[in-house]
Amino acid sequence: MKKLVSSGSYLEEPIGFSRACRIGNQVAVSGTAPILDGKAAYIGNVYGQMKLCLDIAVTALKEAGGNLSDVIRTRIMLVDIKCWEEAARAHGELFSNIRPACTFVEVKGFIDPDWLVEIEMDTVVFGVS
Repeated sequence: MKKLVSSGSYLEEPIGFSRACRIGNQVAVSGTAPILDGKAAYIGNVYGQMKLCLDIAVTALKEAGGNLSDVIRTRIMLVDIKCWEEAARAHGELFSNIRPACTFVEVKGFIDPDWLVEIEMDTVVFGVS
């Protein structure tokens, strides 16, 4: 059975995606941008945007029946790789004990030019949900 989770992003319907999708014990959390109340938040602040992206993604993961400890891979996309340490600090605050596989990449840009970072998560739910 497939479970779809929405975060309420204004982009979900026109693009045709869900914030998270669970099939069996696997949960994929799609590209999560720093959107708050329908617009970019923490403009110019990679750390603030990363924290918000993580919060949105973890909320979706939990709604899909997963937990932070179930995360096996994260992907962090940045428009300026020179800011990786700010994003890494936020990532480390959440994942220092879990230590999923993690990739940082630089991208040319995002849908909204005020977004500095976007994240994805892959999980395998080990517990009962």
